[in-house]
Amino acid sequence: MKRGKKYVETAKLVDRTVQYDTTEAIGLVKKVAVAKFDETIEAHIRTGCDGRHAEQQIRGAVVLPHGTGKTVKVLVFAKGDKLDEAQAAGADYVGGEELIPRIQNEGWLDFDVVVATPDMMGVVGRLGRVLGPKGLMPNPKAGTVTMDVTKAVNDIKAGKIEYRLDKTNIIHVPIGKASFTEEQLADNFQTLMDAIIKAKPSALKGQYLKSIVLSPSMGPGVKVSVARFV
Repeated sequence: MKRGKKYVETAKLVDRTVQYDTTEAIGLVKKVAVAKFDETIEAHIRTGCDGRHAEQQIRGAVVLPHGTGKTVKVLVFAKGDKLDEAQAAGADYVGGEELIPRIQNEGWLDFDVVVATPDMMGVVGRLGRVLGPKGLMPNPKAGTVTMDVTKAVNDIKAGKIEYRLDKTNIIHVPIGKASFTEEQLADNFQTLMDAIIKAKPSALKGQYLKSIVLSPSMGPGVKVSVARFV
């Protein structure tokens, strides 16, 4: 894969053989974020889990203390009083069954997170084929299937992120923007790591965290020492 000039230049700042401590890694990742827009800083955590086994699956959510720096659009499926509650909490879109054809037939996907009350999951389930592959399906483990729509919307707007294993047993999540201070990124990263360490499956034998890499959306990755998280 051919890399751009900027990428090649910034990659020289990173020693690929070194696992940096968190503070150094965050400082470096801010330095290599040189795109013309405010890049998202992402954490890529390779685990020793085997996601093919249900008892080794990892999925959950955590509210980052400084948010993600991204404006998140929330769609809430609810009925009755819960519709008004979702609207009052600041949901961008609120509705019920009438939204199904819009999403299914018109391809409307102008939202980042979907929340549903449990009594609406029968309806939302019909959108599994559309929302599932995009990671938008509400899930109780992520706190997006709940009767407390106010808390769900507030948490998401405050910077709640979902983490889960991908097919290669890696967790990919944003921890903020390149414009964040090093302290803000460090706080967010520590909060994320605390949640992931707590989520370690009891069935797992062997090493849980294999590697951690921080990277801006357009720049090279910086390895973080896993030693302090083990």
